[in-house]
Amino acid sequence: MTEFLQVSTATDTRESAQNMARSVVEARLAAGAQIVGPVATVVLQEGEPVAGEEWRLLLDTQTDRYKDLEAHLLRLHTWHTPQIVAVPIAAGSDAYLRWVRSSTMAVSQARP
Repeated sequence: MTEFLQVSTATDTRESAQNMARSVVEARLAAGAQIVGPVATVVLQEGEPVAGEEWRLLLDTQTDRYKDLEAHLLRLHTWHTPQIVAVPIAAGSDAYLRWVRSSTMAVSQARP
């Protein structure tokens, strides 16, 4: 298993995406957040395709922080079944991955 993940989710407004991003970074569950949008989407709702727009968040974290990050996002999310998915980061620059590690270290681990 890889040590790092990129987690993505989406929400319906830029403001909601910014609030989620700020919250997960402040909680040290993600090193940073990229917000992309709006993006056009088509999803099934009650068996019918529905077109709309979403704001996507991309969050880099450590694998062992994923469950806490997922729970945090679920508490913040307004959608009944939000997309929250993670893909492994197979490689990255050493300096960047050190930054992700130090930025997502639980506060109790960061203190001597």
